[in-house]
Amino acid sequence: MENCNTLDILSDKKVLYAEDEDGIRKNVVEILELFFEKVVAVENGMSAMDEMMLNSYDVLIFDICMPHMDGLEAIKQIRLKNKKIPIIILSAHTEQSYLWRAVELKITKYLTKPYDKNTLINAFKGVALELVDNNLEIKLGLESIYNPCTKSAFYNSKEVKLSKSESRLLEYFIKRANESISFDDIYDYLWEFETPSKEAIKYLVKELRKKIGKESIKNIYGIGYMLEI
Repeated sequence: MENCNTLDILSDKKVLYAEDEDGIRKNVVEILELFFEKVVAVENGMSAMDEMMLNSYDVLIFDICMPHMDGLEAIKQIRLKNKKIPIIILSAHTEQSYLWRAVELKITKYLTKPYDKNTLINAFKGVALELVDNNLEIKLGLESIYNPCTKSAFYNSKEVKLSKSESRLLEYFIKRANESISFDDIYDYLWEFETPSKEAIKYLVKELRKKIGKESIKNIYGIGYMLEI
């Protein structure tokens, strides 16, 4: 199977970045836009919390000392609802108390300012691998494998190309494997500014099943779907 750059995993992902210093925020956003499909930047922890309530993100990058609510407190609140989302902290603080709080919150990477571009990119690689559980080939069932780098599925040892929407939906199912996923969850993740019909989602799932096998994605009566891995 084809290999690829680990950072390619981030190419269709959304990142939320919180930093109160305008210059730093602008510079980091320019780097983030090289790797992520969508970058949303906010100026404080409270705004980050508001964004998390309104939209779905794949990765978080937070400063610590920000007005209204510091980064660690915002992360603490987010962790109550989302235990798995990868988080990078970019901070000037090296005090032990901050580091211990970060450890307790299961931070993917804690980078101290100043940091260079290569250090930041290496942190992105760690996030990318965490998103796929350090496995670039994900076994979906007896006959199905998915490669998040190439956005390809392999069914009965034959490669099948997935559309962008099919890849995003499958990766969302993988991220929430063995959980019930509602139609509203799928709306929020795949379509930010429009609400397609339920039939459109059913059709997308139907097409995905054709490519990875019908047995992988189960119907959950009255709710939506579940990917069993």
